[in-house]
Amino acid sequence: MNVNYSSTFVLRIINMKELLTVIFLITGLFMPLTGFAATGQTHQPLDLTSSSIGVTAIVIFVLAYMLVMAEEFTRLRKSKPVIIAAGIIWALIAYVYQSHPGMEGMPGQAVRHNLLEYAELMLFLLAAMTYINAMEDRNIFEALRSKLVGSGLGFRALFWITGLLSFVISPVADNLTTALLMCAVVMAVGGHNAKFVMIGCINIVVAANAGGAFSPFGDITTLMVWQKGIVNFWDFFALFIPAVVNYLVPAVFMHFAIPDEKPEASDEVIVMKRGSKRIMFLFLCTIITAVSFHNFLHLPPVIGMLTGLGYLKIFGYYLKVTHDFEKAPYDPAKEHAVVGDVVPFDVFKGVARAEWDTLLFFYGVVLCVGGLGFLGYLSMASESMYTQWGATNANIAVGVLSAIVDNIPVMFAVLTMLPDMSQGQWLLVTLTAGVGGSMLSIGSAAGVALMGQARGMYTFFGHLKWTPVIALGYVASIYTHLWINASLFT
Repeated sequence: MNVNYSSTFVLRIINMKELLTVIFLITGLFMPLTGFAATGQTHQPLDLTSSSIGVTAIVIFVLAYMLVMAEEFTRLRKSKPVIIAAGIIWALIAYVYQSHPGMEGMPGQAVRHNLLEYAELMLFLLAAMTYINAMEDRNIFEALRSKLVGSGLGFRALFWITGLLSFVISPVADNLTTALLMCAVVMAVGGHNAKFVMIGCINIVVAANAGGAFSPFGDITTLMVWQKGIVNFWDFFALFIPAVVNYLVPAVFMHFAIPDEKPEASDEVIVMKRGSKRIMFLFLCTIITAVSFHNFLHLPPVIGMLTGLGYLKIFGYYLKVTHDFEKAPYDPAKEHAVVGDVVPFDVFKGVARAEWDTLLFFYGVVLCVGGLGFLGYLSMASESMYTQWGATNANIAVGVLSAIVDNIPVMFAVLTMLPDMSQGQWLLVTLTAGVGGSMLSIGSAAGVALMGQARGMYTFFGHLKWTPVIALGYVASIYTHLWINASLFT
């Protein structure tokens, strides 16, 4: 057998394998649908809230979440305990249902429903994270940081600039990315002044969480509410003024504690790499696409986001094929940019560098909370909170709870309960879940991340000292929302 014939034969085998793979995938898509239709159930889920299985599931979830809260000390990634907890909880549920003839398939149907919800959010976040990582790769955030560091401004001016930028950037980029970027600025200009770093980090956490509360892109909780179709895209902006109040009240108090000094200016110059401005433009186009798909075509926003990811992939291909190592001009003023451009842009690096631990943590939370809801606990909680306490008190309590427990499981639990509330109440719970986590350093992803980034200077107890004024901002934002958006509560 000659070489050419052998190569052709191998290629044919590969093509045949690809064809068979496609056939199996297509077949697999339709097989579950057929099985699901054939085994559709008319039974109601069992109430297992008082059973040993239900109590065991609660204990497993609590233990898993205690490990999540202790991540800073154990160094155990937060996704690991909740993924295992989710598997055990649903295994226990499925075991119980095996002893009830005709109901064996109900847990599987419920899991598939939860997985569909998770898939939409995961793919949406993956597209957004890829864009953020691409902008980071192009030195966009580093250039902003170097500009602020070299500005020669005083500590108080930098306190307000970093806070306001956190508030403005977080609605577009998520609050975690924003907080990490601004913390880098605070550390760079005030690393020798522990007091400035401490108060600056608290200010950033409050501002990032407040800014993320009035945008579907600003926080996972707002994204969940938007994708659920409960609140329209533009309706979130009714929370803008309450979010501003939430940020400004504690910021005014903290301003007077900032040293009235000037840090040493830095002459560091970071230049953005080729294609950076066009990537920012494509990200804006992606947001417009996601909103348009949802508002005008009534498609899930994730379809628009993945379409926008395609824009980035095509542009990444353009950057790669037009990259020229030989003709890269050397300019001493742009040394950083030239050195950084030696490696061509690769969009898949952004996908690989996505926060996979966060995405998998979200999977565990969705499945755990979904399992507890299937057991009947969320119906019980909804009855006690939203019926007995009233919607307003319940939604305020959700915000306080999110300061202790991460706001993701809290908001998913509320969405699973799906209480009958007015638009104003849904916006209220979105606001409280978003900004309530600012009251403690462990109450939000931004706070937890900054405790690691500014280790030793931004601490739990340092944040706790300012909790009263942050809580004052929390209360003020609620009253502001109840006042200016009173028409939405009818």
